[in-house]
Amino acid sequence: MQKNVLKSGLEISELGLGCMSLGTKKKHAQAIIERAIELGITYFDTADMYDKGINEKLVGEILKPYQNTHDIVIGTKVGNHLKDDGTTFWDPSKKHIKESVKQSLKNLGVDELDLYQLHGGTIDDPLDETISAFDELKKEGLIRAYGISSIRPNVINYYLEHSDIDTWMAQFNLIDNRPEDLIQAAHKKGVKVLARGPVFKGLLTASSNQVLDDKFEDGIFDYNYQDLGSTIASLKEIEHNLTALTFNYLRSQDVLGSIIAGASSVEQLEENVNNLNIDLDFNRIQAARKRVKDLHYTNHLN
Repeated sequence: MQKNVLKSGLEISELGLGCMSLGTKKKHAQAIIERAIELGITYFDTADMYDKGINEKLVGEILKPYQNTHDIVIGTKVGNHLKDDGTTFWDPSKKHIKESVKQSLKNLGVDELDLYQLHGGTIDDPLDETISAFDELKKEGLIRAYGISSIRPNVINYYLEHSDIDTWMAQFNLIDNRPEDLIQAAHKKGVKVLARGPVFKGLLTASSNQVLDDKFEDGIFDYNYQDLGSTIASLKEIEHNLTALTFNYLRSQDVLGSIIAGASSVEQLEENVNNLNIDLDFNRIQAARKRVKDLHYTNHLN
């Protein structure tokens, strides 16, 4: 599987495994992760809040035997402060970040995190303090690189201009093409995009019709239900395999670091990899792009 190189030198597989869907049973999660490694996936994405830390522990334990032989890269996230009662509040303070990294290191069973990402962010955060926390962690040798997961343009632009982020994670697929607004800015700074939600809640899969009825009855963004249905039908005229189509669209982006696709079963994982391996003519990708609306971020612009 192709790997993409981040500016820090980290190499991540073009398809990454989003680990949030693994569940909490080790045997089940292990089967998916080990099959992912067999298929060439080297990037695994988790977060400190997934299953209240259980996900990090599972991922770390299962990946430990492969750490030195398969170029494994683990990304985790910070910023949601877990309270004793199980609720969370947003905390991008330096104190919280530098304390939380210790627990993530322990959970994952490593001495250094590959990629540490801010799990959200607002323009009212202590932005420079937050950035300095990540920079200090790099200097201290506790993280190799850092990034941000956000869909707020004002926050993303601030990090692009004032930090040394390697990655920006956002929902990105053929329908939700809003990240195109910031691609040039990211490219200019050498920042790679981690595209989460690539199949858009299942809408861009073989189950598109059922998902449309189950999850998009009220439409979404600039689409009403009828618009979305006709758009999906139009895309199928170009390529019936919608997952392969959206994967090819993402792969055509110069700034792509990795497509982060979750999998709750080995079969779903294998299907994702098979679809990644389908190469479509660029003219078909362009034709598909013209049949969807040009979406733009409309909130948090300034």
